[in-house]
Amino acid sequence: MRWDAQALLQAPGDGSAATPALLPLAGLVRSVTTPEFAGITFHEVTAKSVLNRVPAGSRMPFEWTVNPYRGCSHACVYCFARKSHTYLDFDAGLDFDSQVVVKVNAAEVLRKELAKPSWTRPQVALGTNTDPYQRAEGRYRLMPGIIAALADSGTPLSILTKGTLLARDIPLLKSAAAQVPVGLGISLAMTDEALSEAIEPGTPGPRARLKLVSRLREAGLPCGVMAMPILPWLSDSDEALDALFASLAAAGATGVSAGALYLKPGTREWFMKWIAANHPGLAGRYRRLYGSGSYASKEYRTWLAGKVRYFKARHGFAFSSGFSHRDLDPREEEAEYPAGIIPEARQGHGEGNSAQHGGAAGAQQALF
Repeated sequence: MRWDAQALLQAPGDGSAATPALLPLAGLVRSVTTPEFAGITFHEVTAKSVLNRVPAGSRMPFEWTVNPYRGCSHACVYCFARKSHTYLDFDAGLDFDSQVVVKVNAAEVLRKELAKPSWTRPQVALGTNTDPYQRAEGRYRLMPGIIAALADSGTPLSILTKGTLLARDIPLLKSAAAQVPVGLGISLAMTDEALSEAIEPGTPGPRARLKLVSRLREAGLPCGVMAMPILPWLSDSDEALDALFASLAAAGATGVSAGALYLKPGTREWFMKWIAANHPGLAGRYRRLYGSGSYASKEYRTWLAGKVRYFKARHGFAFSSGFSHRDLDPREEEAEYPAGIIPEARQGHGEGNSAQHGGAAGAQQALF
C-alpha cells in the first residue's frame, strides 16, 4: 500500500487553501499512518534548522547535535527523553512511542547550515535524544543524507543507536570515515531476550545488536557500547552482568560504559507504572531505592560500580574508564562515553584515553 495514500493531512498541490493542521506543530506538512507501522502516526515537518547547540556548561564531549526524529517507536519504557515530547503537547507515555515527528528536510537544511562561513566543523552527535535509526528510518532514509552532508563538509560525527538498520549505511560510514573522524555506538544493556522484548519492545533484540557490533568491527569501524540502563533486580545479577560483558567482548566492542537506571520526571512515572503492572513485587523496592529523586541510592550505585569493574576486567575491558564512581556523582556515572563513540577514539579493544571522559550528560539530555 502506498505511503502517500495513508496521509491524514495532505498539503494541497493545486493552489487551494491549506488544510488546517491537525496539531500545533511548526512546519507540519502532513500526518501519516500506514499498516506497516500499526498504531504509530508520523507527523512530517519541515525544519528551519536542525543543528542544535549543546547548552553551555554541559558535561558532554561535543557541542552540537542533530536529531531527525522526535518521539521513538522503540518504545523503551525507561527512555530518558520522554519528557521532551511534552514540549510538543504530546504526553511522555504512549504518545512518545506512537506520535513520531519526522524532519523530512533534515539533510537539505543541514547541508545549508554546514556551508555557512561561521561553521568551524566541531563534532556533531546523532542519537542524543531519540534514535536516528528507529524503524521509520527505513522509510524516510534521512540518515544517508545527513552523514554525507557532515562528511562532505569536513565535520566529525558520532552516532548512538539501538537500530540495526545502521548496517544499511556501513558502506557510507566507511566512506565518511575516510574523510572525517567517525564514532559509532550501540546501546545494549542486557542479553536477556525476553526482558528486552518486554521493556524495549520496538528495538531489535540483544542478539541482533551484538551482531551489528561485530559487523561494524569487521568493517574496520569503531563501536563503543553504552550498557545503560542496568535495571535493579532485573539485569544487575552476576549472571546477567557476566553474560553482558562476555558478549560485548566476543563481539569486539571497542569500549563499554555502564550505569544504573536513571528516572527523570516523565520517565519515572511511565516506568513505575510498567513495574507495578509487570513486576508488582518490585514496585515498593524501586520506590524506596529511588526515593523522590531520579537516581538510585548512593549505596546501590557503589555496589553496582564494584560489580561493573569486576566484570569489565574479567572480560578484557580492564583499562576502561567508562563507569565513573570517583566521587559517586550520578551526573557523571551515567554520562561517560566509551572508546569508539567519540570520533577521536581510534583504539582497539578496551579503552584508556582520557579524551573520552566527561560526557555523560549527553546520554541524559533531551536535545532536539
